Amino acid sequence: MELFEKKFHESMTSKVALLNRITYYIVNRKGKQMRPMFVFLTAKMVSGGTVNERTYRGASVIELIHTATLVHDDVVDDSNRRRGFFSINALWKNKIAVLVGDYLLSKGLLLSIDNGDFDLLRIISVAVREMSEGELLQIEKARRLDITEDVYYEIIRKKTATLIAACCALGAKAVIEDDAQVENMRKFGELIGMAFQIKDDLFDYSEEAIGKPTGIDIKEQKMTLPLIHVLNTCTPQEKKWLINSIKNHNKDKKRVKEVIAFVKNNNGLAYAENKMVQFQQEALSLLQNFEDSEYKDALTLMVNYVIERKK
Repeated sequence: MELFEKKFHESMTSKVALLNRITYYIVNRKGKQMRPMFVFLTAKMVSGGTVNERTYRGASVIELIHTATLVHDDVVDDSNRRRGFFSINALWKNKIAVLVGDYLLSKGLLLSIDNGDFDLLRIISVAVREMSEGELLQIEKARRLDITEDVYYEIIRKKTATLIAACCALGAKAVIEDDAQVENMRKFGELIGMAFQIKDDLFDYSEEAIGKPTGIDIKEQKMTLPLIHVLNTCTPQEKKWLINSIKNHNKDKKRVKEVIAFVKNNNGLAYAENKMVQFQQEALSLLQNFEDSEYKDALTLMVNYVIERKK
């Protein structure tokens, strides 16, 4: 990871001083860096411990593109904070934030093109396309609040799971040529991503201080699994009250609290937790064919972390 940090920082450099100042700010406020870890651990597990320059480039590209999407997300959500620090748009305004996101995206694509990693570029480009589709599908559905469980899975598969799937597929593709194995690891990443997003949705209903205010999804009219399940299982009267609450009273703190309590009392959280564990177990089952190694253990640990994390 230390060597990766160095290479990642180098991959961002520019002749424009303002850009370097902003990318320096980004690099020093990094998150958990789960995605590059998935790239390296997958590569090592499928190859028996090797990583090469392609692996480092792949991890850098994923992180560049992931960072670009976060910078753009903060503009879209009009958010002033990211990981407890000021967001780029809060410090440098929207125009600069959008341009920085575009710059990071292009640096990611060029890193692959300049080194002839077209197979890796294909994996990443599919992820970028799906992430945009997922966000737009969510916005389209939020307007009508007519979301089914299947549509919800489609949204989170594209919005969140596709990038983790790309990390694992890319990690494998960088070191081996076996397409079936690459697809196996892509599926593994997708399943973890699904579990990861459901866990995130559950935080909206939790009392714990996780750095994210509770009820925020309801305020933003986002339909998440606990709520979808309850909407599909409650009486028509209750459904009417719920939809009215989300559509017309989502800024009313007392009403939002009532919605949260209603979802909890009607099995919404238990149902979502159960689904999350199903995705986790399915992901772990895909690792069974690999021989035991510290890399396999570390990936198992990361899968479990996704479920057990507190923020």
